Amino acid sequence: MTKDLNKTVRTVSRRGFIAAAAGAVALPKLAAAQSAVDALINTPGRGKWDEQFDAVTSRAQAAVSSNQPILSPNAPMNIMQAMAEYQRINANGGWPEVHPNVPLQFGVYDPSVRQLRQRLIVSGDLPQEAGISDSYDSYVQGAVRRFQARHGLAETGYIDEYTLKALNVSAAVRLAQLETNLTRVEDLGSDLGQRYVLVNIPAAYCEAVEDNAVALRNVAIVGRPSRPTPLLNSKIFEIIFNPPWTVPRSIIQKDIMPLMREDPNYLVDNKIRLYDNKGQEVDPLTVDWNAEKAPNLTFRQDPGPNSAMASTKINFHNKHAVYMHDTPSQSLFNDILRFESSGCVRIENVRDLDVWLLKNTPGWNRQKIEETIHAGISTPVNLADPVPNHFVYITAWSTKDGIVQFRDDIYNLDGAPELALQTTTGIE
Repeated sequence: MTKDLNKTVRTVSRRGFIAAAAGAVALPKLAAAQSAVDALINTPGRGKWDEQFDAVTSRAQAAVSSNQPILSPNAPMNIMQAMAEYQRINANGGWPEVHPNVPLQFGVYDPSVRQLRQRLIVSGDLPQEAGISDSYDSYVQGAVRRFQARHGLAETGYIDEYTLKALNVSAAVRLAQLETNLTRVEDLGSDLGQRYVLVNIPAAYCEAVEDNAVALRNVAIVGRPSRPTPLLNSKIFEIIFNPPWTVPRSIIQKDIMPLMREDPNYLVDNKIRLYDNKGQEVDPLTVDWNAEKAPNLTFRQDPGPNSAMASTKINFHNKHAVYMHDTPSQSLFNDILRFESSGCVRIENVRDLDVWLLKNTPGWNRQKIEETIHAGISTPVNLADPVPNHFVYITAWSTKDGIVQFRDDIYNLDGAPELALQTTTGIE
């Protein structure tokens, strides 16, 4: 009963705050703004817009990254402030869709750039003084990069397929997305620990947080939609350097069985050994790889830089048998679509995270970690102070400086199909 009452009070307070904020600050009507811009555009002798603005100033980017964690103590209030802004945007007609006649990139002069400028001005990515014209100048290029950074897209400065899709998600849908994620953030609470690790699945990155500030932010690779990374709360208790990899049953059935039918040397080439329930090694040639079910054997890959987990495995208790780890395929971290694993989380620059996790464990500084990895011997290390670990699903959030970030709803949990903009497949 008390929980229900608290939730009701919380909802009423949230609505009251947003309503008050929406009434306190009035967004200029789009028609009035357009009229002022039109007057500026029609000034005699104006010339082209890209000739009127200082190139260095127009390329200046508002910082999108922040050392504030996604789940800072102020996270709910930050999202509510963003919701108030998006309510004002919707009350003023939202933003226009962009339908380009030509590829939109720097140097293009086309009427469809007007739609793009209007769209970026309304969302706050393009300064209003940049005006409305047909020119894709350096102001527009900078604004597109800022928009891309806020949406987790490649900061190319031109309109690619995913940028166009993100631009054309309506302001009403974005407002609903913020509302959905406010509920998630409130339900998670703010007591995550003085030091903790957070993996935000839709953003595909990992934050190491200490004293409510991000100490490290590492790019990650998370589960594909067909094999999603689970939501969980646990504690990191162990790091294994040079870990052997025991292949999960699901990967044996779905991936290794078909691979062995195509290439009988796959296991040997990848240094994966088979063991029976007595610990005796089994020759792969004695297994029927055309059988419907995988053999009841343990598949274990030898440690090494080319193993599936490379230098590091980070363990935490959970019923899903997932963990965080290194990978030999470092180039995958450069991809925007980083939804490729079978549920576990691969971490870029994982040794930096190792150092941070072991900072309170005597004898395990950076030099010791590097020496241990170089030795190539599997070495488990227990953390002196286990570190809380949280896997969360946050597709929209904001920081105290008012920069709102959105990510694709890769697992289709937000309830709006237009938010699942990017899909990918792959094998872990």
